[in-house]
Amino acid sequence: MFTGIISGIGTVVAADGGRFTVRSDYAADSIALGASICHDGVCLTVTGVQPDGAGSRYTLDVSNETLSLTALGQWAPGRPINLERALKAGDELGGHIVSGHVDGLARITDSRADGDSTRLTLEAPESLAPFIAPKGSVALDGTSLTVNEVDGARFGVNLIPHTLTVTTWGRKKRGDLVNIEIDPLARYVARLLEMRR
Repeated sequence: MFTGIISGIGTVVAADGGRFTVRSDYAADSIALGASICHDGVCLTVTGVQPDGAGSRYTLDVSNETLSLTALGQWAPGRPINLERALKAGDELGGHIVSGHVDGLARITDSRADGDSTRLTLEAPESLAPFIAPKGSVALDGTSLTVNEVDGARFGVNLIPHTLTVTTWGRKKRGDLVNIEIDPLARYVARLLEMRR
């Protein structure tokens, strides 16, 4: 499990079909084989790790299913990615519960300055729109964000300067696709209502 609070920015250094190599600032001796790390919102298993200066280089094997449902198919060497380590017992839950199981892709349709912050409008797949509510939570490229407003399948979020600095969001632009994971609580409430009908 994750919280959507990004703890580092990694860089894709190699991409070969479904195998990726990522450079991170996480110390190699802090990453166990089989560890789960969230990459742009996708929970992936570390299959190999080696030191790289004070940080590490590690490999990931990604299934065709994951490549087809997420933005990982766009990964190429040099691409920066949001990273988050898995929760440990006793860790602070600073964002919201994030599983790392991406539901689909959302497209950035508008980006504008709002004081020092940036307001983004995104469009979600129609099938996910009912799960996105004003003042609810959503994970976008692994980042826990609060939904400002909703209009059909479109919704808005606000990114403060800190978020723009410590994540990859400062590099995003209109037209970009991002991984979206809806709030799991919304999913369970919707399923409960469906079963009661």
